[in-house]
Amino acid sequence: MRVAMIGTGYVGLVSGACFADFGHVVTCVDKDPSKIERLERGEIPIFEPGLDDLVESNVRDGRLSFALDGAEAIRAADAVFIAVGTPSRRGDGHADLSYVHAAAEEIAGLIDGFTVVVTKSTVPVGTGDEIERIIRERRPDADFAVVSNPEFLREGAAIEDFKRPDRVVVGTEDERAREVMRELYRPLNLNETPILFTGRRTSELIKYAANAFLAMKITFINEMADLCEAVGADVQQVARGIGLDNRIGSKFLHAGPGYGGSCFPKDTLALVRTATDAGAPVRLIETTVEINDARKKAMAGRVAAALGGDLKGKRIALLGLTFKPNTDDMRDAPSLDIAPALLAMGAEVQAFDPEGMKEAAKLLDGVQFRDGPYEAVEGADAVVILTEWNQFRALDLDRIKLLLRQPVMVDLRNVYRPEDLRSRGFQYSSIGRA
Repeated sequence: MRVAMIGTGYVGLVSGACFADFGHVVTCVDKDPSKIERLERGEIPIFEPGLDDLVESNVRDGRLSFALDGAEAIRAADAVFIAVGTPSRRGDGHADLSYVHAAAEEIAGLIDGFTVVVTKSTVPVGTGDEIERIIRERRPDADFAVVSNPEFLREGAAIEDFKRPDRVVVGTEDERAREVMRELYRPLNLNETPILFTGRRTSELIKYAANAFLAMKITFINEMADLCEAVGADVQQVARGIGLDNRIGSKFLHAGPGYGGSCFPKDTLALVRTATDAGAPVRLIETTVEINDARKKAMAGRVAAALGGDLKGKRIALLGLTFKPNTDDMRDAPSLDIAPALLAMGAEVQAFDPEGMKEAAKLLDGVQFRDGPYEAVEGADAVVILTEWNQFRALDLDRIKLLLRQPVMVDLRNVYRPEDLRSRGFQYSSIGRA
């Protein structure tokens, strides 16, 4: 099948490359000339394991191409995917749909023959109706169907998630559109992937509900971690004890400094706004948002406490800046709250991240960036593990101790065992462990 993918951000580029790998002919379209130029040179603008090889092989085989002008690709397409950004709107937290609406306007003027217009971007309930209205208003004669097909990609594991998903959700009541979507995802039949067909509004809500539930689960275990510290329990054992219950499950029960990234903060806030406007407030999610924001802001206080409460003139080493490992994504990362708070307390901050420092440098004024974990630790009064990259899981602890001015580690991801650090003479603090 022929696919036009509008937007070459994280979702658009991964989805386009994977559809091409399924055997479809895909053109990824973007208005940013520098992005298209880089992609045509074989440069991938985001870090995602395996994506560079996937793009290269499908470009070489003629199934994947990039374009600044999408007219030809949209006219020829069986399906046109909208995969543009929907950031939180300043001031009210609603999703900014200006890019989605602009894409719909462009598509309306170009579609030729029956075309399925697919919303891949995360959008509030009712957005598909608005896209349909825009296209219908512009092209009353057009033969098309608007479909919701939310993405459930985890950064760092996106290719695996696309090719071996838990489920594919498709929101449409148009039978011709169903057949097109079945054909697009037919290669997943081999894995017996469930394809859930729903109404369009239901599909749109499924995406928000899924992310809100996972964010709530993270926030729950973070609150349990605080309780564990107060009563002398171990949050990791609590998480294991409840996670072995199949009704609860073990995933997303890892205590830490709070969730971040491109999805959870934006989507929980958008769901809260949607629910409030609909007169059906989601109090659990409202509280989740509030607790998470406060938690990220409070983490710098844990570092200060580990050094006696006063950070003036102290040097802090941060290991990890991205919101999670295996990505260069800095959006809503806890480091964006923690590093400025440490600086405001009078500390010097030196940091290292395997992939995120280029982006972090645009966002973190006053932070000194180093070439590796040991360079970041050298001369510091304390080392703080912010992101659980694999290379931070087996550090040479004796070397770390020698490089530090004083042997203090604040492990906000519970990477190490307390007894291992304390036996080496470290003053060690972590999350939810006595």
